[in-house]
Amino acid sequence: MLGDLQLDAELNDSRTAALIWDQLPLESSYNTWGHEIYFSVPVEAELEDGQAVVEPGDLGYWPQGNAFCIFYGKTPASRGDEIRPASPVSLIGRVISNPKIFKKAAHTGDTIRIEKREQCGRGGAVAQLGRAHPSHG
Repeated sequence: MLGDLQLDAELNDSRTAALIWDQLPLESSYNTWGHEIYFSVPVEAELEDGQAVVEPGDLGYWPQGNAFCIFYGKTPASRGDEIRPASPVSLIGRVISNPKIFKKAAHTGDTIRIEKREQCGRGGAVAQLGRAHPSHG
């Protein structure tokens, strides 16, 4: 684990966020693209109010890859200071904690776990980052 790095997040009331909520907890290895974390999720949804530019801490769903995305800074597609996904995403929530912590903690191939945090109410979630465990055998 990267210490006990946990970040609080909140999903919005969109249809796509509800589909993801119903799949929690999720655990996966992840990739980074610039200052974006992304990983596949078992959800298929159409683009919902697609956003071509996002803010630090935004959580998105990328329909082309059935991927959960966490944006914390510029990506290779960014222009100037904006944060631009590879293509429009459906916004599904926000990181409540400071998303800049990802700049030091996110490494392709590590694992992420996103689980419900009931005490936050509907839509509350917690993200945990950890180091990938080497495979044996």
